[in-house]
Amino acid sequence: MTPGRLLLAAASFLSLGLGLGLGIRLARFDPATLPAAAAAPPPVPAPGPDFSGIARRATPAVVNISATQVYRTQRSPFFSDPFFQEFFGRDTPFRMPQEERKTSLGSGVLVGSDGLIVTNNHVIEHARQIAITTSDRKRHRGTLLGTDPVTDVAVLRIDGRDYPALPWGDSSKAAVGEYVLAIGNPFQLNQTVTMGIISATGRSNVGVVDYEDFIQTDAAINPGNSGGALVDTRGELIGINTAIYSETGGYQGIGFAVPSNLARKVVEQLVARGHVTRGFVGITRVSDVTEENRSQLGLREAAGVVILELLRNSPADRAGVEPGDVVVAVDGRDLQDAAQLRNELASVEVGHELRLTVIREGRKREIRVAVEEARPNA
Repeated sequence: MTPGRLLLAAASFLSLGLGLGLGIRLARFDPATLPAAAAAPPPVPAPGPDFSGIARRATPAVVNISATQVYRTQRSPFFSDPFFQEFFGRDTPFRMPQEERKTSLGSGVLVGSDGLIVTNNHVIEHARQIAITTSDRKRHRGTLLGTDPVTDVAVLRIDGRDYPALPWGDSSKAAVGEYVLAIGNPFQLNQTVTMGIISATGRSNVGVVDYEDFIQTDAAINPGNSGGALVDTRGELIGINTAIYSETGGYQGIGFAVPSNLARKVVEQLVARGHVTRGFVGITRVSDVTEENRSQLGLREAAGVVILELLRNSPADRAGVEPGDVVVAVDGRDLQDAAQLRNELASVEVGHELRLTVIREGRKREIRVAVEEARPNA
């Protein structure tokens, strides 16, 4: 036996001898007698967006807009005379042209440190004077650079430099359920911030403007918020607050914003040229494919857009598009409804060759249409 093993054996024997001689019973190791191990702490949830930080950075870029609007009307000098009203009602004679002045209050967003501001067209429409108050409470005179009524976008500028500007975001990445902040000046309450989520994207047929591709949100938007900022959790501008759905005139949980990608294109053209140049293909009337007309069109499913009318000798006509064609895709992007096709045609650039995938007499084909510049009233 080696010395090492002897030592261990002797120690074991000594322990046994001590136990027997002293009448001590050695306890056996029982794991059950140990105290239970402490439960593992629950995982720490990931921190949410820092809304106060986002608001602190974004709010200074939102301005208050006060526009004095002048409307020409015809009104009789006897309008308020009870005698004439009794006989003529509101149709009193001797009407004379008059000017009525109204003040429109709204919001705007600084998108350039050089004083470039984007807002809604309806905020400054018919305005003779535009006053802009920045977050430091300084009042400036606004210069109108251009408007685009069909998207309800307008661009202003104020003198000065080094203004706090909001960076443009990519509205195509806006997802339903994403948190957003709406910043504006509702009811003359400056620098108001509300929070909500994106309720829907690509909203159309709202009846606000000709080209609608709205972001819908439940962030509270009220009168005076028009032209304000819709900001994502990255602190970027993804929309210009434009309209609310309301039966009372106040907030009812549904607001709409012009997506930043559309607004940015309009702003760039208004700054460069003072007007927006749009593509023209000559398709004038379209309609959704429905379950009722699907079988008549020889389609397996109710998807796509029916061409009802197009102008003669227009790019679409020359390319071979015909009334009755069903457009199912534009440049490889599937179409769901007529509003989507109108928005696609509105955003296409002059000189681009548009690829329309159509179904005619049950057969799919591709037609390439050269986009021309839209003529006035086209």
